[in-house]
Amino acid sequence: MRIAVVGIVIEKDRRASSKVNEILSEYGDYIVGRMGVPDKNIDVYCISVIIKATTEIISAMTGKLGRIENVTVKSAVTNVEL
Repeated sequence: MRIAVVGIVIEKDRRASSKVNEILSEYGDYIVGRMGVPDKNIDVYCISVIIKATTEIISAMTGKLGRIENVTVKSAVTNVEL
């Protein structure tokens, strides 16, 4: 298991947030913390997620998130194994 930070940016269409939340709920057992910061003036919504999971689970989650229209996902995974 590793710790990772996943950055999620939702642009233009806030309706994508329901799909994002659905996927995050699916992986809720692995999520350590989450923070969302909306900028409604320019329709950009940023979410940072701290996750403790295997690299396979982290990749599966970020892959699902990245396939949502108007959503950009980036992750930083630590090298330390837990």
